[in-house]
Amino acid sequence: MQEDLIHILLADDDEDDRLLFRDAFEEIRLKTKVDTVNDGVELMAYLNRKEIILPHILFLDLNMPRKNGMECLSEIRRLDHLKDIAVAIYSTSASADDIEDTFVKGANVYIKKPSDFAKLREILQHVVSINWQYHTSGLNRDNFILSL
Repeated sequence: MQEDLIHILLADDDEDDRLLFRDAFEEIRLKTKVDTVNDGVELMAYLNRKEIILPHILFLDLNMPRKNGMECLSEIRRLDHLKDIAVAIYSTSASADDIEDTFVKGANVYIKKPSDFAKLREILQHVVSINWQYHTSGLNRDNFILSL
């Protein structure tokens, strides 16, 4: 039964953002399992546990305490057992430097956190529906920033 689910993992230190994220997925009509972690240290501990099923898509906030999203992204891409996870940067930042740095470090897509719930639901629906194998094979700056 678990293999029918799209496993989503969100790493975000903002409790309200985690709650909205979960609520949006409850309204999306796809079979998903959503887990959340509070910061980068917790994220890496979660991903390195032997007994877990790795997420299909990791939504990664950049600005987190203890270990930020950029540090996590670099570590994920260095580790053989994690390097193929689809990583969607999910941040309030629209900084050109952040976008460039995450692209260079191997993120699959960059999403600026939307300000309204309907837009959040639409973006999450789109991201989960992406054929990641196709999307990542032709990755370039034009399709890196997701804007709907």
